[in-house]
Amino acid sequence: MRRYRTFEEVDKDLKILQLQSEINKEELKLNLSETKESLSPSKLITGLVGSLTTSAILLKLLTPIIGFAINRYLRRKS
Repeated sequence: MRRYRTFEEVDKDLKILQLQSEINKEELKLNLSETKESLSPSKLITGLVGSLTTSAILLKLLTPIIGFAINRYLRRKS
């Protein structure tokens, strides 16, 4: 625990704590605003469409490779 020698030291630390508190409140407001924006229906739909598109492209690319692997496995087994 810090020991203060003067009231000026106390006032200085109180001012610093007050400013830190204000910064934290503003950061919280900004984070809340960003969260609300990211959860908006348009952002959610855009994200969903992007995910589905990526999944469809991956599926299209991987289908021949998976088919080849299964075919090769079945040939070895027989």
